[in-house]
Amino acid sequence: MAIRLFNTYSRSLEEFRPLDPVGGEVKMYTCGPTVYSHAHIGNFRAYIFEDLLQRHLELHGFKVRRVMNITDVDDKTIRGSREAGVPLAEFTAPFKKAFFDDLDTLRIKRADSFPEATDPRELAKMIEMIGTLMERGLAYQAEDKSVYFRINKFPDYGKLAHFDLSELRSTGRVKSDEYDKEHVGDFALWKAWDEEDGPVKWESPWGAGRPGWHIECSAMATQLLGEQLDIHCGGVDNIFPHHEAEIAQTEGCTGKKFVRYWLHCAHLMVDGQKMAKSLGNFYTLRDVIEKGYSGREVRYALMRVHYRAPLNFTWEGMEEARQALGRVDDWVRRLGEKGKEENAERPTPNAQRRMEEFEAALDDDLNISGALGVLFETIRETNRRIDGGEIDASEAKGWLEWWERVDRVLAISEGEETLPAEISALAEARVQARLAKDWRKSDELRDELAARGWEARDTKDGQKITWRGGA
Repeated sequence: MAIRLFNTYSRSLEEFRPLDPVGGEVKMYTCGPTVYSHAHIGNFRAYIFEDLLQRHLELHGFKVRRVMNITDVDDKTIRGSREAGVPLAEFTAPFKKAFFDDLDTLRIKRADSFPEATDPRELAKMIEMIGTLMERGLAYQAEDKSVYFRINKFPDYGKLAHFDLSELRSTGRVKSDEYDKEHVGDFALWKAWDEEDGPVKWESPWGAGRPGWHIECSAMATQLLGEQLDIHCGGVDNIFPHHEAEIAQTEGCTGKKFVRYWLHCAHLMVDGQKMAKSLGNFYTLRDVIEKGYSGREVRYALMRVHYRAPLNFTWEGMEEARQALGRVDDWVRRLGEKGKEENAERPTPNAQRRMEEFEAALDDDLNISGALGVLFETIRETNRRIDGGEIDASEAKGWLEWWERVDRVLAISEGEETLPAEISALAEARVQARLAKDWRKSDELRDELAARGWEARDTKDGQKITWRGGA
């Protein structure tokens, strides 16, 4: 079955056909964080969707070359560095590190490149592109000395967001709106320096200043991936003006179609509202981890609803994620124990069919609900057959191989890192108590773990800690 994706540009499901059908390379660009604070889990919902997409494409044999930008200069980062009284690079550095730590915690694959907006090479590309747009009459320098894109000179402007230019109104978000722009919707390509920028500025043919947010992504995407991309992803709030502007300025420079497939992830909601820093209703990954949840539990909770459907974040949902993963862990453990038995070999007849069903669900615009339905139906059926003595060691190993292939896409398998920090500490203390033959302390720690919903089992391979719920 061919992969079909919902293209925001056409507002329809389209069969995925890469630019390079022979080589199998897929060029993919994903909008990354603005590092003025810690990313919240609403941001990570989009990054997990993009990770799922990449992993599924790779399961199909595609070679994905992905770039994710880091916005380390904009109004918010400059304001933060000024308020903190430190240079811009020093202010953004800890948030960059935290972002990469969070990627690892959530098992999100690293992109091939993470270009930063303040990199001299990237800045040079931005200035070059703005110069090209100026030469072609698609940009102009206004009275405020900033350079703007002429949206009226780009006939396709608005087609991604599906609106008419006459609907545009001043946003009030950028101070440049008060100047004599040719059209209220014209967006900044180069922002002229002012006192509030402090030492943050670069020289350009139009005077000292800094790049606009939109040109940063166009420059980094084309510099690293070329003039045309297969896939560009982001959140729905990126559609306008950010991605609309990217299309206009990039195609204005190259004269070629910039992106074949635009994919956008719906908002993460809290109490019916979009999770956003501006609304103060957000959680960072650290907030959730401090509640005792693991990275893979957060990953599952953010991944389990289709990317184009809004997802309401609740603590009940986190508990559901924990219980679902507990079912997977128990199933894998049972198969592992059965696989160690010595008995006659026979094939695993249904594994191939189940794999086809799993892949077919994800082929349908990443239908994660359908894919997880295949997983849990497989768990129910194989558990029933294990209970009935119908599965031998060979078939159990076959199902474990099936699970390894499925988990290459889902990335939710059990591991040491899945234990919350406080549970890990209690578990390690119990190991040390047993080594010291302090059986009373060992039992107390086992009871403490049980009170928190975790079972401690002593096996020939050492202590095993399993979530049982009820905490």
